[in-house]
Amino acid sequence: MRPQINPSILSADFARLADEAEAVAGADWLHVDVMDNHFVPNLTLGLPVVEALGKATGTPLDCHLMIEDPDRWAPQYVDAGAGSVTFHVEAAAAPVRLAREIRAKGARASMALKPATPVEPYEDLLPELDMLLVMTVEPGFGGQAFLDIMLPKIRRTRELIAKHGLEMWLQVDGGVSASTIERCAEAGADVFVAGSAVYGAQDPAEAVRRLREQAETAAAAAAWACGH
Repeated sequence: MRPQINPSILSADFARLADEAEAVAGADWLHVDVMDNHFVPNLTLGLPVVEALGKATGTPLDCHLMIEDPDRWAPQYVDAGAGSVTFHVEAAAAPVRLAREIRAKGARASMALKPATPVEPYEDLLPELDMLLVMTVEPGFGGQAFLDIMLPKIRRTRELIAKHGLEMWLQVDGGVSASTIERCAEAGADVFVAGSAVYGAQDPAEAVRRLREQAETAAAAAAWACGH
């Protein structure tokens, strides 16, 4: 799969979300960070905004739920128009059941891991997922510096995906920019969430194009992609 760039509206102007979505119309997905001020110490937006945004853009929505009780709420984000819904395994009571429910509703099911959460205990769950998100910052706020110590975790996750012959995507979120995206791609990521690197640029659409180009070049030369 060619690398995908998902601009995060967490770095966009919330008063102009429809315009900000249009500004990155060439992106693969629009990444929507949902925070409840409980699972993470920040409060962003919820179901009504996701539903309105879905009607305002043709770019599919990738909803990242940094919330408590995703077992209850995640399926409702599919109903609101999300094409991909990510829940945190640290918050989910029954991750397999939840992933199956999201898929049954017609969306892609994704599971996120905070930086301190290892991937190995969840190896058997991977076939239930369409994507796994490795957080490369502590979730809760945009604009944080990329954690280089997550690169080995990205590599181990890619190895597990290959071990089981899965077609699932591997997403990274946090500090992704022109200076870090190549390392992420080399390590095995193929879906990249970029916030300030896109919306902080003078031309967000051009920033998306350049980031994708960097990721494609790095992935093409990566050892994991040669046998993919």
